[in-house]
Amino acid sequence: MTETPTQPTRSQIRKWRQYLANERAEAATYRELAKKREGDEREILEEIADAESRHEKYWRDKLGPEVGMPIKPDLHTRFMSFLARTVSPVFALALMQTAEQRSPYLEDEDAPDEIAADEAMHAEVVRALATQGREKLSGSFRAAVFGANDGLVSNVALVLGVMGSGVSSNFILLTGISGLLAGALSMAAGEYVSVKSQAELLDASTPDPEARDLLPKLDVNQNELALVYRARGMSAEEADAQAKNVFWSMMTGRQHHHVEDGLEPEDSDSSGAWSAAIASFIFFATGAFIPIVPFLFGATPTVGAIVALILVSGALLITGGITGLLSGKKPALRAFRQLAIGLGAALVTYVLGVVFGALVGA
Repeated sequence: MTETPTQPTRSQIRKWRQYLANERAEAATYRELAKKREGDEREILEEIADAESRHEKYWRDKLGPEVGMPIKPDLHTRFMSFLARTVSPVFALALMQTAEQRSPYLEDEDAPDEIAADEAMHAEVVRALATQGREKLSGSFRAAVFGANDGLVSNVALVLGVMGSGVSSNFILLTGISGLLAGALSMAAGEYVSVKSQAELLDASTPDPEARDLLPKLDVNQNELALVYRARGMSAEEADAQAKNVFWSMMTGRQHHHVEDGLEPEDSDSSGAWSAAIASFIFFATGAFIPIVPFLFGATPTVGAIVALILVSGALLITGGITGLLSGKKPALRAFRQLAIGLGAALVTYVLGVVFGALVGA
């Protein structure tokens, strides 16, 4: 006896229609992202889009005559689609990673296990693509975000700290400018020393170019070159084979079959330390400038502090959100965490300023 299919409830029909709309929109989002990528990344995104289209077909078939007129995807899916069209794929993928991890199919008995498993795998694929994007993201951009964030937190804390002691607006402005310059110069100096030291450390590990020039003069039978490869981690057999390949390449003169000898010097950028220092100065100064803006226009201490806190709060939410994206975390939580840290530091220094001002005035 054939079992009669159960008629879906109105609640199920609404839910399935929403799934259908979301899957259709997600397929379009991935195709939009694929247009902005090349090579393997484009192919991977297009394959995910095809999978989302298969999911769309599943819900359309399941609805049957109840499919009705197309409805709008949910707000979150529409937001993802908007980002895919307007922002860098790095940020869009980072947000898609978070979205894929919140699939409703895992807890829905109406969704087949295959689709739930697909969505879980999509989350991992997007995670990998987003990670590649973060790694390719310019180091200068990272420095801009973190440097500006440091300037924001340190200078708003300094400005509110001296304001709490009861000084005038001019004194607050002078202190803020001093904090901006001192912090920016300190960041620049620290970045220069860090990058320069790293370059010098790498230089100490880079093969001497003169050693490569002397390769043809080595005794083939003694094969000192094999010792170089053994010192770099090869086994004795691997080192001996690699050295013989290098000698064979040199003796036959077959440049098109050139074997890497491992003694090529690496290119080094001598201007990197200065570039990092200048970038750090600019980024820190940009963040540190925001808290002193109201005092540049002659605001009173109270009004200036309120305006500065509003400006800094907005900037902290932005830098915190971007930091979350770069870290692969939920941007909203990181944005509010950054806001709490920044305002917390400002509150502590303000209280200390009040206490210090009271002690000095006593």
